Amino acid sequence: MTGPLWQPSGERVAEANLTAFMAKLRAERGLDFTGYDDLYDWSIDDLSGFWTAVWDFCGVIADAARGPVVVAADKMPGARFFPEARLNFAENLLRRRDDADAIVFWGEDKVKRRLSHKELHKRVSRLAQALAAEGVGPGDRVAGFLPNMPEAVIAMLAASALGAVWSSCSPDFGVQGVLDRFGQIEPKVLFCADGYFYNGKALDSRQRVAEFTAQLPSLKKIVVASYIEDEPEVSGIAKVVRLDDFTAPFAAGEIAFARQPFNAPLYIMFSSGTTGKPKCIVHGIGGTLLQHLKEHKLLCDVKRDDRVFYFTTCGWMMWNWLVSGLAAEATLLLYDGSPFAPDGNILFDYADAEKMTLFGTSAKYIDALNKAGLDPKASHDLSTLRLITSTGSPLVPEGFDYVYDHIKEDICLSSIAGGTDIISCFVGGNPIGPVWRGEIQRRCLGMAVEVYDDSGKPITGDKGELVCVKPFPCMPIGFWDDPVGTRYRAAYFETYPNIWHHGDFVELTEHNGIVVYGRSDATLNPGGVRIGTAEIYRQVEKLQQVEESIVIGQDWEGDVRVVLFVKLRPGIVLDDDLAARIRTQIRNGCTPRHVPAKVVQVADIPRTKSGKIVELAVRDVVHGRPVKNKEALANPEALDLYQGLPELMG
Repeated sequence: MTGPLWQPSGERVAEANLTAFMAKLRAERGLDFTGYDDLYDWSIDDLSGFWTAVWDFCGVIADAARGPVVVAADKMPGARFFPEARLNFAENLLRRRDDADAIVFWGEDKVKRRLSHKELHKRVSRLAQALAAEGVGPGDRVAGFLPNMPEAVIAMLAASALGAVWSSCSPDFGVQGVLDRFGQIEPKVLFCADGYFYNGKALDSRQRVAEFTAQLPSLKKIVVASYIEDEPEVSGIAKVVRLDDFTAPFAAGEIAFARQPFNAPLYIMFSSGTTGKPKCIVHGIGGTLLQHLKEHKLLCDVKRDDRVFYFTTCGWMMWNWLVSGLAAEATLLLYDGSPFAPDGNILFDYADAEKMTLFGTSAKYIDALNKAGLDPKASHDLSTLRLITSTGSPLVPEGFDYVYDHIKEDICLSSIAGGTDIISCFVGGNPIGPVWRGEIQRRCLGMAVEVYDDSGKPITGDKGELVCVKPFPCMPIGFWDDPVGTRYRAAYFETYPNIWHHGDFVELTEHNGIVVYGRSDATLNPGGVRIGTAEIYRQVEKLQQVEESIVIGQDWEGDVRVVLFVKLRPGIVLDDDLAARIRTQIRNGCTPRHVPAKVVQVADIPRTKSGKIVELAVRDVVHGRPVKNKEALANPEALDLYQGLPELMG
């Protein structure tokens, strides 16, 4: 196909928030932009002008004295945005107090609830008072071990209203996985639920809560929300109180929002932790808010009363991103459980029932829909849906085809990429521009992204390292327990001094789009040629026999050889014929260098809790090295399948 897969209509462009943003800049500053690329160039050339414009357009609620926009703009790390501003995150998210839906929640097909903006404000008010009565205040840590349910949003907002720091993980984590995270940050209060639903089954989490909270001496209170039971029995947990009892003494009223400095801590996020204890990445109030407002309102075109959905758990940064939709005055559509329960259609049922406008998901989910042969375009209306976003791993060109062929033709499909490190995106959507097959639409406004070759020079049309050459507000304010920033600098600024090195292997295309080929540390290097793992996955997973795959480089005879592991559909066995077909597919779709030296069938592919496959952990197992933190994995037992394989001995 020579042209774009999708182009916005003139009406769509005219009504876009991005168009209104440019019109405001024209009227107030005399700046005239012909389109996104002009605006992008200005956004990275004039950081102060751009971020001030985002602040004003998005209506950030803060003290009147905003002060300078960026100090030490030539230093990374070291640059600071709005160092004199004071604001409160929850105050910005609770700006509405009417009877429209703030939150709609589906717990698979078991539970359905909704909360208005007015009711959300009341619940946050009462919970904030209860937390304050426990002594929670600015800088204290409040943790969530919760399903993606309304109580998670309410607890986060109540904590941040007081200036406390929120951190969460999903309730499928094991005891050690939780301790590896919360044990580092010493929370004062923990929120949990009695359990959760997955694939139609109720899974009780109270025993694990009792085990790990007994090893967190910093906790003063464990607050249990009911989910799988109406009045859960909680007597087996020390320092425990049911949520309803915790808030019962307090009447809803005005919230005394604690306005904090722009760079005060808001969230502690955790790296995947598959190479050791997870890094505790601290994100600031103002940078997170401003970046998310920009992404929601300008890059995803979220408007007041839009209905925004992301399939995520509370252990993935997309949960934090999703809840910021409240600051854009949108409705959050929360879902918890299996995306395929009970018959594979539930998320599209949800989209129709609740008039979803933004459908956020992972590339893996889109691939799974394709493999399952589902055709939502034929079975569902989806007339309100304007945008699909995809992240978690690269969305292959065939994934783009599937969306337009089988979900909706008139849709802006925005593949997006960034990460926990920046709690947002470096590259993402452009609602007023075309979608090209296999490409992320654009570099995000205000993010001075370049692609560097091996010598550290910017390149176009070839693969290299994703870097950001100028500071941005949502850079972490640091790592927890890293007082002089040694680990923080080593993580992002060691390769290229004063430049953020993100660790993605990418290409800037002739359309000014981006293609992601995988993580740099998982890049294959046979014969000294760098190969992105996503290139191989794209070819392998075209084959109907292959459910999914994982590829690594194995050290062999002084070089590196490519080893491909395939999980096949039930009942299919890897034989010489199928292995030859896989190799031919890779050779024809890529190059001879991409062809694996070994193709090995495995029963399972190990992945993190957020669904990302773990090439580095598999590589360590194959080479006989220990995997330091198996608790970070959703299915750690899968690693045993890669140990001592005779196929890799010769």
